[in-house]
Amino acid sequence: MTDGKQALVRRPGPRLAEGLVTHIDRRPVDPALALRQWESYVQVLRDHGWRITEVAPADDCPDAVFVEDTMVMFRNVALLARPGADQRRPEIADARAAVEALGCSVNEIRSPGTLDGGDILKIGDTVYVGRGGRTNADGVRQLRSAFEPLGARVVAVPVSRVLHLKSAVTALPDGTVIGYPPLVDDPAAFPRFLPVPEESGAHVVLLGGGRLLMAAGAPRSAELFADLGYEPVVVDISEFEKLEGCVTCLSVRLRALYA
Repeated sequence: MTDGKQALVRRPGPRLAEGLVTHIDRRPVDPALALRQWESYVQVLRDHGWRITEVAPADDCPDAVFVEDTMVMFRNVALLARPGADQRRPEIADARAAVEALGCSVNEIRSPGTLDGGDILKIGDTVYVGRGGRTNADGVRQLRSAFEPLGARVVAVPVSRVLHLKSAVTALPDGTVIGYPPLVDDPAAFPRFLPVPEESGAHVVLLGGGRLLMAAGAPRSAELFADLGYEPVVVDISEFEKLEGCVTCLSVRLRALYA
């Protein structure tokens, strides 16, 4: 079993530009630029003490770079997703192999349940799950069955304006949920909610030590976080944003695995 900060990533494949889009208009994607942006993203994780594991490429799956959708981690248990989009289900097998190699216990969502990892926001032992897009009611039920015995409190919240829950909200290190209000179905679902001025400002990855990995397209949000005492670490992920991606969905973060 591995201790410390571990991140699973998966490099973008040659069919990236064919990735699914649901709530936005399709725009041309530059695969070469996307690869450079992905490499920069991974380097930021490395620079902040994260050990990187690459999941085997899935070149026939355009959306495979969004590896967060393949699983949900709670403590040392990986719950493998069953994507709501049928064409993404082949992404799961190699993700399973990668997390098994790290020594995690593995469970999985089974039919008729669907669940995407991007629909999960964890704050301490509270697990918020977005219901309404790629994750269905049976997926929520199976999530509860997997994690509540481990001490999780699972809270379902509506998602209708964006692809995944974490397309609308993430959380700061103190547990405050951040979101761009036009895209958040129910801000009152969260005990503390802070509106941000840009859509991509709603997406942060906690790097540790008050540092927030976030997209370059949200300078006013970065200023807001700096005023709150955090340190924004900015990356350009414009090519992935064209496919409804954000900084959270390009990795699976395993912060502490216990034997």
